[in-house]
Amino acid sequence: MPPPSQILTLTLCYLLGTEIAFCEVLDTLALGNESSESGHRLQVERSEVLSGLLGEKARRLLPGGAQPWQGGTLKFSLKVHPEAQNYFTIRLSGEEVSHNQLTLHLDGRQIGYRHLGDIEALDVGTDAPAYPGRFMYRTNPLPLSLTKGRQEVALEIRATGPIWGYGTKFEQYQKPMVEPTRGIYRVYSHTDGCFTPPSDEKQGTSPEKPGPRPSPGPEVMEALKARVNGQIDGLLKDPKRPASQMQTLFLAKATFENWTRAHDRPEAMEKIQVSLDALYQAYVKNPKLAEAEPSTYNPDWFGLGPSGWVLDLLAPKLSPAFDEMIDNGMGAQVKRRDAYREMLVACRDWHREHRRLYTNQTMINDLYGLYLANRGVAAVSPADALPEERALRYLYESVGLEPWLGSEKDGKPLKPLGDSYFQLTRKGLTKELGFVGNYGEVIDWVTQIYDATRPSPDKPGDPRIKAQLVKIARARAPFRYPMLDADGHRAMVQETIVGWRDVHFPGDVTYTQRPSWDGTPVEVAAATLDPVLVGGVEQMMADNQFYQSMAEHLSNKGFRITAGLLPVPRCLEELKAVPPTGKRLPMSWDQPDFVFSDEEDGVVAIKNGREILYASLYWRARYAINFLGRVHFITPAFDRIATVKEEIEFTPSNLEYTRPDWTNFGFANGGPRYPETFISAHKGEKLPIARIPDGIAFKPGQENVHAGRGDFYQLRHGPYLIAMNMASDKTFDLKVPAHSGRIRSLVDAKVAKTGEQLKVGPRTTVVLHFE
Repeated sequence: MPPPSQILTLTLCYLLGTEIAFCEVLDTLALGNESSESGHRLQVERSEVLSGLLGEKARRLLPGGAQPWQGGTLKFSLKVHPEAQNYFTIRLSGEEVSHNQLTLHLDGRQIGYRHLGDIEALDVGTDAPAYPGRFMYRTNPLPLSLTKGRQEVALEIRATGPIWGYGTKFEQYQKPMVEPTRGIYRVYSHTDGCFTPPSDEKQGTSPEKPGPRPSPGPEVMEALKARVNGQIDGLLKDPKRPASQMQTLFLAKATFENWTRAHDRPEAMEKIQVSLDALYQAYVKNPKLAEAEPSTYNPDWFGLGPSGWVLDLLAPKLSPAFDEMIDNGMGAQVKRRDAYREMLVACRDWHREHRRLYTNQTMINDLYGLYLANRGVAAVSPADALPEERALRYLYESVGLEPWLGSEKDGKPLKPLGDSYFQLTRKGLTKELGFVGNYGEVIDWVTQIYDATRPSPDKPGDPRIKAQLVKIARARAPFRYPMLDADGHRAMVQETIVGWRDVHFPGDVTYTQRPSWDGTPVEVAAATLDPVLVGGVEQMMADNQFYQSMAEHLSNKGFRITAGLLPVPRCLEELKAVPPTGKRLPMSWDQPDFVFSDEEDGVVAIKNGREILYASLYWRARYAINFLGRVHFITPAFDRIATVKEEIEFTPSNLEYTRPDWTNFGFANGGPRYPETFISAHKGEKLPIARIPDGIAFKPGQENVHAGRGDFYQLRHGPYLIAMNMASDKTFDLKVPAHSGRIRSLVDAKVAKTGEQLKVGPRTTVVLHFE
């Protein structure tokens, strides 16, 4: 066998349109192996060799660079193919946790982007063990312009510290590097997007039968109640001291939960009244509070809407005082009814003119700043409130029941995306602009929207929104896959790798509903009692992950978490009264194979035996057609994450987008700038722009939902061929590639034949598996 420095492995792979063939792994650098490192002319700064997973050697890069955020570097050479598309893959341990980043540079130019680009940095870190006991492989394409005509390239891996995507200054955004990176075991160059490790490479094994968590248990609920009641006691210690808007809403909701110490307590009502009066006085001094009241997070999304909900909930108890006179804080007397009406009308009307495009943001804006402000107006001055059916329209738009028409001017919608754009797909996924994982989990917000439409907390809410809530929650079920939790116990976790706006990997332990600051795993199941959603909660209980989730919530001492815990005891009681459903999440290993596809989001989820494959074919194409797909391919032995080239047919606009010299954000003008030594390898690449519908203002360089959206996508990855028709009015032909073995069509469970022409109708997907 040749030494590692001369490894040129032939690995079985699959090529679109051809018989199964052998495909070259062109070169392999084994880190920690002296012969391999010497053969690739490795130069090292601030690095150490370690014996890592399964006893394999690796190198990790250390802190201590020229700047606090910089760490070590590796410089080396690798062979490439002079004509074909080349890929670079890095081998990492699935057990290690690190928030540091690794970037790859070719001829000194950075490949990919640090934050939410269509080509990611080489390693963006992990928040927990992502694949315990096994290796992970991350693959990126190398720019064809930098490898064409060459047989070898000079590469460099640079280590830097963690980033915080919301930092407005470089020092906030780029954190110091204070610990070593994950170990880098091997790096490879190859010509197929689906990297297949050489057969002699050591791999881990999937745990046979991981068990449920042994602890914690129901005792967590007593701690939860103590936490919530402690917050209530603290707020009511001085009933005459005004509370913030969110604290006031928390108290108002707590009065309806009979286990809390706010239930039927006079001091709670006194505190709420004092707080509403104080808010009005603050509004008189600063009317812009109707737009953005700073005691709330993301204040311009909420305005004074939380107080509108308080008035809507407690109008029967507060109404006797509505006609009392109060001081406006400036020495004038005003009737309380008129005071509340004034500030809430101002809030409602401003938010009608300042709606937001992204789904979760428009939901919050439309729920609080608009709808709940209007419900508050209806409680104190019905004549000044929008009719309920008119106010509901904004919620219907935000949850995808009706076209989203955007902000208004003089009461008329501006329609920035035309009159047929929906915030959600027909199958219930959010569009931001494509599929989003963790960030796109809006189940908590839609549950709040449904609850807000209830005439009173004990009455059902709007039936259309309830049905849509069930659809949205069910559509998320395929995006939970079996994994071990951080302690090695059986769990289901969120898929985030193929999400447009996701930076959190691995995803949270999640079953029916993602635990969030404002929501818990049981709310949507309790609100709807849908058997599929209830079944997900049953599975979470069987794995004993619910109480662990609550324990993790309790470890965060923030008020927002406390408020989100309030409905949990009631929800559990309501779910205990439901007969067992026996339903389980579809990606569970004991469930049948299946394919879920959403052609509006360009995403597919495949369960096939012991393999799970997620793919975003429409992938972070904000500005133009980028011919890139994103794949997460999970097998028992190892995990693969890849950004790969794909075929896209689209309707041209005859416009082009030229990639700028961005190395940080893949959007928003590139985000905070790095030093001049960071140069983009993609600068100057020209990409075609798809046709923009008539009537929509656009110029190249603007983010647009249409600019990068194709009609027909073909992605070949390992033994899978995915053909997706995202068009609503076209049919495309798919010729089945040559193959000597069986070809299964996974969507319709039929057998396909070599050379057969398959029709891919509007908004349908074909998935072929080559055995």
